[in-house]
Amino acid sequence: MPKVISYTPAWLSKPNPGHEIFTSKIMSTQPASSNGSSASIKRSAKPGPRRTIARRGTEVFIAVGREIRWADLVYLKEAWEDKQSRNSFGKEKEGDSDNQYEGDHAQGYRTIKTQVAEDIRQLIISPHANYIAILTTHTVHVAILPEPSLLTAADTAPMKLKYYTLGPTTHVTSQSGIASALWHPLGVNGTCLVTVTEDAVVRLWELSIADRWSFDRPTLAIDLKKLADGTSVDQDFGASIHGTSKGFSPDSFEMEVASACFAGRGSGGWSPMTLWIAMREGDVYALCPLLPEKWSPPPTLIPSLSVSIVAKVAALEDEQGASPQNKLLAQQQLQWMSEIDNQEPLHSEGPPGEPPAEVYTRPGKPGRVPKLQGPFDLHLAPEESEDELDGLLSDICVIGPKMDADELMFGEEDDLELDEVDQEGLSVGIVCLLTTSGRLSVCLDLDGVEAQWLPKAKEKRLRFVEDSDPPSLLTFEVLDTSRGLSHDVNSRYSFYITNTSSVTFISLTPWVFRLETELNEASAGTDFRIGLLAQGQSSLRERLLTQNSNDKSTPLAASAVIRDPDLGYFLLTATSHGPIALTFEAPDIHFDLDRRSRSPTYDPEPDKPLIFFEPRPCYEPAHTLEQSSAMPAFIERQRHGKYKRLLQEEVRLSPATLTIITEAHKVISEETHRVGTAAAELFRRCVKLQLDLKNHIHKARDVATRIKAITGDDVEDGQSVIAANEKVEKRIHAAKERQTALNNRIEDVRRKATRGSNRELSDKEKAWIDEVQTLDHKTDTKQAGGNALAKNSEEPWERFNEVKMLKEQLLEQINDMEGEDEVATPHNVKVPSEIRKAKIAQVMGLLDRESALVEAAKNRLERLSLS
Repeated sequence: MPKVISYTPAWLSKPNPGHEIFTSKIMSTQPASSNGSSASIKRSAKPGPRRTIARRGTEVFIAVGREIRWADLVYLKEAWEDKQSRNSFGKEKEGDSDNQYEGDHAQGYRTIKTQVAEDIRQLIISPHANYIAILTTHTVHVAILPEPSLLTAADTAPMKLKYYTLGPTTHVTSQSGIASALWHPLGVNGTCLVTVTEDAVVRLWELSIADRWSFDRPTLAIDLKKLADGTSVDQDFGASIHGTSKGFSPDSFEMEVASACFAGRGSGGWSPMTLWIAMREGDVYALCPLLPEKWSPPPTLIPSLSVSIVAKVAALEDEQGASPQNKLLAQQQLQWMSEIDNQEPLHSEGPPGEPPAEVYTRPGKPGRVPKLQGPFDLHLAPEESEDELDGLLSDICVIGPKMDADELMFGEEDDLELDEVDQEGLSVGIVCLLTTSGRLSVCLDLDGVEAQWLPKAKEKRLRFVEDSDPPSLLTFEVLDTSRGLSHDVNSRYSFYITNTSSVTFISLTPWVFRLETELNEASAGTDFRIGLLAQGQSSLRERLLTQNSNDKSTPLAASAVIRDPDLGYFLLTATSHGPIALTFEAPDIHFDLDRRSRSPTYDPEPDKPLIFFEPRPCYEPAHTLEQSSAMPAFIERQRHGKYKRLLQEEVRLSPATLTIITEAHKVISEETHRVGTAAAELFRRCVKLQLDLKNHIHKARDVATRIKAITGDDVEDGQSVIAANEKVEKRIHAAKERQTALNNRIEDVRRKATRGSNRELSDKEKAWIDEVQTLDHKTDTKQAGGNALAKNSEEPWERFNEVKMLKEQLLEQINDMEGEDEVATPHNVKVPSEIRKAKIAQVMGLLDRESALVEAAKNRLERLSLS
């Protein structure tokens, strides 16, 4: 979870240029609209995302009304720091007149004039950051982004870019509005734009600067309402021609598009070519595969799809009860992949720094228009709320499954190099649905969306067969948040949600990796652990910013997250009155320093000071106090109106005078209400400032007391000073004593619990007790006489005595035999040495055997006596 260390920095606050690029130059006497201008208040109040901040590295493009402000945040920060350092020295030093921050050239920001007729609602930059799509409520313009060197050029006048109007007869005010505009992840060099209108029409535009006709007509247009009722791939699913009469249909209400999105380019499976569409009434649909005529996949996409399709076809051939729909789907996918395998890809040069892209042609079979999958059943969905806004979707975000590199490279010697972000995560897709009321539903796509097409017209048997198993999503978690999704730069499982007055951080990381482990390593208790994950509040959620504003017409723009060495971990949003920024503590990044040799001139960075205070945003007075009064303009209008004569005469009671006074009262009452509200807020802030000052003084006193206790300055005269080390040693000794006491108490409790337990003995324990009792009876000489077993069998002590007696008898016989041999054997008789040695060896063996038996019996008796 990111930790906020500071709020809007000084170089983005008044009166610096970093603040002015987010605001309109003309301060209106009326409250500003949501886009910084009151030209189209009615249309700007239309629900939908407001993404007026786009970034390219550290460069940001901000939509202010009909203009675009272009700035480099790093340059603005360095310019402010240079100005502060120059002011600290007082007068300007000689030779500093040629400072780059003080010249007559542009100071890191420019104004871009546009050709739009309404306020800009969205700015979307292409994947290679060379184009920008400019969206209003009904129109789309595509512009070529300028080079960063123009930010510091000598010309400071507003600049004009090269614009192209997208669909001059399609996306117009007389047609349906724009719901979403997306750059296709598989477009060639990021030049394919997908537009989705509110009347559920999807259009693919393959743009080319050399061909202006590519901006006039889309290469593929699909009407989802027609596709939902389609039965054959041979039907016409194109969008209706402008001017065609349209009758009423329930689909026109139920299939009103709220938002659409793709998964990331590096996702696994079919995710990069799957378009997810969220309808405003709550339904979710998917189009797969949605591809332009020319498309460029990543290196791992086609091999992974080929492996999965071949494995699926082989499995269905071996399966006996496979349904005809599944067999048809497998054959369609195999036919689609076979056409791709037979192609020879073309190589297209990409932007500078990018490798050449392999370009494929979209397969013509089974068809270029995929089947509309959905609506998805939401399993374990939350109960219907009384609030109607809980059922109206406003945005959708899809996180594709990770690429399984081990399965793809199974049996290969080479390792596949993938981004670390794409290798980590969950092997199933995640779909996040956001409602108008701010309720976030996190769903799992366990089945996975695959490519599907409608059957051909000649396959009549399968044309009207309904799906036995409709697609579904498993609702994993439901959170109450706000509106507007923005992805994080550190993890694809983290994002920021922005609404009119707050920014909330959501992270799915705590349960994603645990769920992946449980799914891959199926063991005992897996169902129980997954149930705990689903029932518990696993996701991290924290509200980072809350803007206390009574002006609902100035909502926050969708957040832009930047991570740069010069700016740090940075979140930027804005209203029509100025920017709002949050600086987070940078996450720890571990590098393998063993492979790198440190330079001998390496100067390590000094340690950053610890942050003990709680950061809080700087108070800014209400913008109402800065607006001029509307009364001069009202009086000026009356001087040129039909009542101008009354302004030069005495006040008389008449209907005309009453009309002027009533209108003036409306203007003054509205102004006094706004000024009174702002003054009340200022008074509350002053009171809070006093309380905060007292709190800071109390904290400073506590810190001073602790410092004195460490240094020993808190000891009064005449008392002995205790060194800091002694205090620490006493605390350690006291902690050890407490630990020992706790261990003793735990041991006592364990003994009592052991004594109080009446656990039955096991079979092995009973057998061991019987054996001990038997040995006890056998070794006890007092009880051996009365035991029947002792009468019938020899006891060990009796056998030991018998062995000792036999030993003595053998020794006596040996001695007698040696004496007889000496007497009876004459000196002239010679016994062969072989016989003598054999006899001696036999005797010695018998002696050793008897000795071993005696020692073994003795040792066993000793063990029995000890036990």
